[in-house]
Amino acid sequence: MPVTAQSTLKALTPWEIGVMFWAGPDPAETLAVLKRLGVRCGQLGVPGDLDISSSAAAWRNALAADSFTVYTVIAAFNGESYADVPTVRNTVGFIPPATRAEREKRMYAVSDFAAAVGVPGIGTHVGFIPEDDSDPDYIAMRELVRRICDHCAKHGQTFALETGQETAEALRSFLLDVNRDNLGINFDPANMILYGTGDPIEALGTLGTHVLSVHCKDGDWPPKGQPDALGQERPLGKGAVGVENFLNQLRAVGYNGPLAIEREVENPAERLADIESGISLLRRLTKAPR
Repeated sequence: MPVTAQSTLKALTPWEIGVMFWAGPDPAETLAVLKRLGVRCGQLGVPGDLDISSSAAAWRNALAADSFTVYTVIAAFNGESYADVPTVRNTVGFIPPATRAEREKRMYAVSDFAAAVGVPGIGTHVGFIPEDDSDPDYIAMRELVRRICDHCAKHGQTFALETGQETAEALRSFLLDVNRDNLGINFDPANMILYGTGDPIEALGTLGTHVLSVHCKDGDWPPKGQPDALGQERPLGKGAVGVENFLNQLRAVGYNGPLAIEREVENPAERLADIESGISLLRRLTKAPR
């Protein structure tokens, strides 16, 4: 079983409700919004164009001042687009050969940034993993992920792959092939639905021993007859995931880490309102204190 990031989070309660949020230029300003939501933990997303080389001290100080725990730094890359399935295949993660080297370098920088801030894990979307393990792109991705894991190990960090773009069995096979104890997954049930790759509850049963962290996110299946289309993300509790069933399966696989609500919608006011609604839903379902 891989090393679990949540084992380092002794300050948090089991199933602590948190938020997946994106870093802005002012750490204190970013955290002020989260504090108003009444959460004290989350995952910090860093866009590909964010200068992280000189901001670690500011983030570490701001987190300490607000007693806020970040347990994963999630990396995005310049040039990625999630418009539809073909675009994801051609732009996301480590599959595009033209950007592979620079994105590997960026992951090392993200790992170093996380270490300087005091965060025990990093993660990202690696892109569509080829099904054929003899495919040159599969081999290149496997070796690249091994190198990232080895770099993270120097900091005592975990590396989480975001779920959704492969079936549970294909992802499990890849994890075993990479064969690194600090490698696991950030399980996002909505992504399984958005990409049409499998029932998320069944997938969690297959991947449970590899789960480092989770997103609480919802969505609808892709429209029938449109193989290149993605499904539609929805506010938590309004899509096809089945939040209560998801929580029951998390309990069944023994997951005790934080529950990070993720809502990816462009309108900031809508996003915050949906996150607040999601927090209320999770508090009710988990009987978490306010």
